[in-house]
Amino acid sequence: MKRAFDRVLLAHGSGGRLTRELIEDSIFPALENQFLKPLSDSAILPELPAGRPAMTTDAFVVDPPIFPGGNLGHLSICGTVNDLAVAGARPLWLTWALILEEGADAELINACLQGAREAASAAGISVVAGDTKVVPKGRGDGIYAVSAGLGVIPPGLQLSDDLIEEGDVIIASGPLGDHGATIMAARHGLESNDLQSDSAPVNHLTEALVGSGIDVHAMHDPTRGGVTAVCNEVAERSGKRIVLKESSIPVRPQVRAACELLGLDPLSLACEGRFLAWVAAKDATRSLEVLQGYESAQGAAVVGSVAARDVQQAPVVLETTIGGERPLDLLSGSELPRIC
Repeated sequence: MKRAFDRVLLAHGSGGRLTRELIEDSIFPALENQFLKPLSDSAILPELPAGRPAMTTDAFVVDPPIFPGGNLGHLSICGTVNDLAVAGARPLWLTWALILEEGADAELINACLQGAREAASAAGISVVAGDTKVVPKGRGDGIYAVSAGLGVIPPGLQLSDDLIEEGDVIIASGPLGDHGATIMAARHGLESNDLQSDSAPVNHLTEALVGSGIDVHAMHDPTRGGVTAVCNEVAERSGKRIVLKESSIPVRPQVRAACELLGLDPLSLACEGRFLAWVAAKDATRSLEVLQGYESAQGAAVVGSVAARDVQQAPVVLETTIGGERPLDLLSGSELPRIC
């Protein structure tokens, strides 16, 4: 008979009976698969498909851990999958470690477990190994997650900021800023039925794009720091100038409203279910056609282009709706702490 728990106890992290009950009655049923089933010290996996292995690791400390459109469990799986996806890899397996705070209630833990299960299912991947630790009350924040992902980049596929060329277009896979606006609104107690995180795996979209013969040069997911941070990083690595067009950037009205109320810039808000792709201009229309064939990318749009850069010019600029140019620099502070 399944044994329920109301709150996390320090004993749940001791390695004894309560640890076993937590794993067998809550964690394992949520993530069950053939590789995890033995509950051994290591997951024994099949041989990798042809291609180059890709690995990533990440930690998730979002506040609040449950938010409209997602939770820390769902977000942590999506974030790891997406880091692999924008590198051109097909995500295969993930590891997932939970750090629980003494006193955290079962509703929080179970919501995050269910969120992780749903995200893994949507991405088509398995969580094959993990760990659980418990810290004393006051030394955590309910629940944290640490993940690592393994994927394979298909033979012949090359993606790099070094491949970005003058004239390339920049495509956003959907409306921007949803996650950051949702987290900040929830943190400030602003209730809105319209604000929802965009947290979602993007690997099916990226695989469709690179698998359609489209000349994709680079891809990135605009998480912390949003589009502004990603574009500045790309400009620095590529030596090119990134020109974004304000009138073409998809931002939902409710996100704009939240930004105006909280004094935020949508372009600096994190996305957790979107990516930017640098694509040869000749393939711009075809890229949108491929992406918009998916429900999650109905708002995909060309948001900018790549130009040569002069040392006197700002590396990233926004062409405003009134006809001017506004430099987009990296934020000096932490505008959105703990959004992932």
